[in-house]
Amino acid sequence: MHGETAPQSTAYTPTDRTVPTRSAQRASYDRDLVHAILDEGYVCHLGFVRDGAPVVLPTLYARVGERLYVHGSTGSRPLRMSGAADPGLPVCLTVTHVDGLVLARSAFHHSVNYRSVMVHGTAHEVTDPEERRLALDALVDHVVPGRAADSRPANKKELAATAVIRLDLDEVSAKTRTGDANDEPEDLSLPHWAGVLPLRKGYDTPVANADLAPGVELPDYLSAPA
Repeated sequence: MHGETAPQSTAYTPTDRTVPTRSAQRASYDRDLVHAILDEGYVCHLGFVRDGAPVVLPTLYARVGERLYVHGSTGSRPLRMSGAADPGLPVCLTVTHVDGLVLARSAFHHSVNYRSVMVHGTAHEVTDPEERRLALDALVDHVVPGRAADSRPANKKELAATAVIRLDLDEVSAKTRTGDANDEPEDLSLPHWAGVLPLRKGYDTPVANADLAPGVELPDYLSAPA
């Protein structure tokens, strides 16, 4: 299966681009941590250079083994730039989760608890029909697991309007922050509340389309707790 090659190591190899210059102690190259952060997200930010200027696009993605697949329109500039006729498109892709708002006694030390992944590499358009099918199914299932088998597959017209790019997980790092506010010792006696406001995500009650066909029930994968 595409992208399912067994990893050679439990960690990615650090590079000059994946070692942060600030708070380096928060960086991790653990493969399982990177995968977990990627698998929990919905939207990535894809950065590249267009006409000499940086561009960052939010878009859907999915991980299959050691590859990320990114969805887009065939009219999208980065998708065209990553086509098979080109050597590929150098990109930087990021995914971030904000887990808590960190309130400190001083304005300077306010922060957020987060988990993030940054991937550097060269993106290529996916043209192989089997890999495109796998990638498109993975993109749908990444949003809601089980959904690809419970929806109509794309037809020829829709496939012609849809592009997918592939980015191998090679030059990768994770960065996280956890814990309390890091106030200065002289501020600990100040009369200001300090702590963490945890954030959480999950499904709310599903809202059905008004035009659902008669007899269509809520699928089990949407009624289970997120």
